[in-house]
Amino acid sequence: MNVDFAVIGGSFAGLSAALQLARARRKVLVVDAGQRRNRFVDDAGLTSHGFLTQDGRAPAAIVADGKAQLLRYPSVQWLDGTADDARIATGGRLEFHVGHVAVSAGRLILATGVRDELPPVPGLAERWGRSVFHCPYCHGYELDGGEIGVIASSALAQHHALMLPDWGRTTLFLNGAFAPDADELGALAARGARVEATPVLRIDGEADVVLVDGRVLRMAGLFTQPRTALASPVAQQLGCAMEDGPMGPFIRVTGPQETSVPHVFACGDAARAAGSVALAVGDGVMAGFGAHRSTMF
Repeated sequence: MNVDFAVIGGSFAGLSAALQLARARRKVLVVDAGQRRNRFVDDAGLTSHGFLTQDGRAPAAIVADGKAQLLRYPSVQWLDGTADDARIATGGRLEFHVGHVAVSAGRLILATGVRDELPPVPGLAERWGRSVFHCPYCHGYELDGGEIGVIASSALAQHHALMLPDWGRTTLFLNGAFAPDADELGALAARGARVEATPVLRIDGEADVVLVDGRVLRMAGLFTQPRTALASPVAQQLGCAMEDGPMGPFIRVTGPQETSVPHVFACGDAARAAGSVALAVGDGVMAGFGAHRSTMF
């Protein structure tokens, strides 16, 4: 299959990038494995927040609408599956496989997203996206000013614990992962955040933190700091340069979402140290613009 542009990843960033190319009347293929990062929010029956005009909608519904709108453009093709075996072919075209389908593209946009790796606290993973979160701006408001717990997995917990008092009374559970110094303890106290040094045994109920000494602290919701890993090997297969972010590696981009590999662009959570639906959509717009404009010179 030969196309002008291929977009790997059909979530918020990928759909946004492909839309710009479709509107430029270019032939574009979108490849999607159906593993959207925030799918756990849908599984829990919760909604997406902070994206203008879409606040309070289910992420799956937003993506479904975006896909339907994109596929109205006759130059767009969609392929369900996982991209792999990527390489730079003679002449600079980008080649990869989706199952038994070989794809050759003049320009490639990576919107592959990341995979969250949660700290090994019993009960935490089962509540991910339901009552355990990582983004206060996405989910803090819905906790209605209740008790909020921060389960530390790294020094980033300090940042979480300093932010979250605006959304509710906050307790930082150190859990042996982080030891604040005197200045950090002072900053937490100034924000009204409580520090709990007793290790966490497990998470029960909706968001109840059970400590090893038997105490149970009932929380309206919990936040933690997952490590992230790229959800697809394609960027590494092509040799894209990486950045080391506070939560994990991401694809290095410059200007209009250009990677270090000619004719390869990246957007969304795979190409920034932090992300949200709104940021992913904006990144996708810039990647679509960048990929299209790169054909003019």
